Order: sequence, then structure tokens, then C-alpha cells
Amino acid sequence: MVHNQVYEPAEDSFLLADNLRLTPCSKVLDLGSGCGIIAVKAAELGCEVVAVDINPYAVYCVKKNAELLGLRDRIEVLRTDLFASFRLGRVFDVVIFNPPYLPTSDFKLGGWLEKAWDGGRSGREVIARFVDEVGGYLKDGGEVFMVQSSLSKVEETLKQFREKGFKPKILVKMDFDFETLFLINAKKNLKP
Repeated sequence: MVHNQVYEPAEDSFLLADNLRLTPCSKVLDLGSGCGIIAVKAAELGCEVVAVDINPYAVYCVKKNAELLGLRDRIEVLRTDLFASFRLGRVFDVVIFNPPYLPTSDFKLGGWLEKAWDGGRSGREVIARFVDEVGGYLKDGGEVFMVQSSLSKVEETLKQFREKGFKPKILVKMDFDFETLFLINAKKNLKP
């Protein structure tokens, strides 16, 4: 089920879903969950999942889809902006993020649906915040899986991950006429 104010899964969603490496019983955080396609997949693989979205319609969709599939007991659903409702110290094994990554003009888009792709002027506003904060919510040795477009400076994201103590790499890329999508995997370095 997808509400008309929720991003419908597309190439970026499927790129993530098809390339996730999850271990059963892992604690997984699915940020920007949308309709819950990734959260559902993780729960079906036996993971303990927290699905987060800022969009109230997305939160409804995730709850409804989890319920329809008999996974409601495996997926906690929260409405929040990135990590705003999390206390520091709550950590996950894996954080998955399909961020808004398209560059937009100074004119802010109005509806909930548009927030799914509005990455700000550079396309990096939400991505930069995420990379700055994710380390505090990921266990040492944990992993991030994130999709990003060539339109929003992937090399800058890789550099920012390295500066924050991660070992990032590009797992997969998909070429389109107007952009290339990248699936980034970043492992948090173990503390000595």
C-alpha cells in the first residue's frame, strides 16, 4: 500500500532492497522509510527494525503494510526528522537511508511527497546532516547502506564519511540518462 503523499518505490528503492546484506536478529534502522519496503524486507529476514519518516502519511503506510504482512511485532515505527527523537546511546547494527538527494531551487517544495526528493540547493542538505549524526547511533563495526545520485556530489559524501571515522565504498551503481545512482556502504571503524 502506498498513499499518494508517499514516495512510491522506484529504482533507488529497489537498488537498496536488492543489495542489502542483513544478518537475522540485527538491529536495523530504516530512515526515510516511505511505504516501508526496506523495513518489511529487513523484518522478513528476521531483523529487529525501527522505521522512521518525517512524513505522517509514510508512517501510516509503514504501520499498515507491516500489519497486512503480519510483521507489526518486528517493526517499530516513528515519525521524526532523522535522529531527532532518539536518545544518544541507542545503537543499531545497520542504518539504511534513501535520503532526499535531488538538488532543488530556493523555492521550497510544498507537499509531503516532494520532501522525499528535496535535497536542498546542493542536494546534500539532509545527506550532510545524516553523515554528521549517524556515528552516534551505530555500533562500532556497524554499517550504513545509503543511496545517492551523481547530481549531489557522491565524492563529497565519501570524504565526509571518512572524516567521521567510516570506511566507505560504492557497492553498486546504476546509470540513467540524466544521473547515476550509487549504493554506498560505509562501515564504522572499530575503536582501538
